[in-house]
Amino acid sequence: MAHRPVGAGSSIAINLTSAQSSSFSVQSSVLRIAAVGAGAHVAIGTNPTATTTDYYIPSGQSATLALTKASNRIVGVTTGTTTVLTFAEGTQCPFGVNDTVSLSASGQPYYDFTHKVVTAVNTSSGVNGYHQTRCTIDLDTSGIGTAFSSTDATLRNSLKLAARTDSGAGVLYLQQVQIAGDA
Repeated sequence: MAHRPVGAGSSIAINLTSAQSSSFSVQSSVLRIAAVGAGAHVAIGTNPTATTTDYYIPSGQSATLALTKASNRIVGVTTGTTTVLTFAEGTQCPFGVNDTVSLSASGQPYYDFTHKVVTAVNTSSGVNGYHQTRCTIDLDTSGIGTAFSSTDATLRNSLKLAARTDSGAGVLYLQQVQIAGDA
C-alpha cells in the first residue's frame, strides 16, 4: 500500500491532558496518524477534546482514519459583521450550521479565512434577488473594501485533531494522504 501526502503534515506534543492540532482543511478522505513516545487517544472534530475512551493508537504505531470531504466553489462574498458566501447556481451548500469551514480565494487572499463556524444556510428560492444557495459565516469582514472577483474560490470543511496519553508524553504526527494499491 502506498501513501501519497496531501497538503502539509503537522505534529502535536501529547501528554495526560487533551491537546489540539491546528485546524486543517479536509482535502483527502484519509488521515494518517503516528504516535511516537507514548500511546495516544485521538478525537477529530470542529473543537474536539480527547478522552481515554477515544480511539487509541499504541506508541510506535500508526493508524489511518477516514475523513469526510466536503467542498464547493464560492462565486460571491457579502462582507459585514458576518460574512455571507454564495455558491455557484445549481449547487448545494455541503455544510450545516455549526460546521467549521475554511475559504481559499485565489488572487484575493484578504478573503481567505480558516476554521470559522457556519451560523446559517439559506437554500430558499429567490430571496432578495438571489437564486443560489448561501451560507453565513461567523466572521467580521466589514473592513474589506475590495469587491470579490475570484474565479477560483473554494470553501472546504475544516477539522482539528485532539490527543492525549494514558501516561507519559510523546508526539503525534498527522498527515492527510491518498492510499493507492492493496490495503
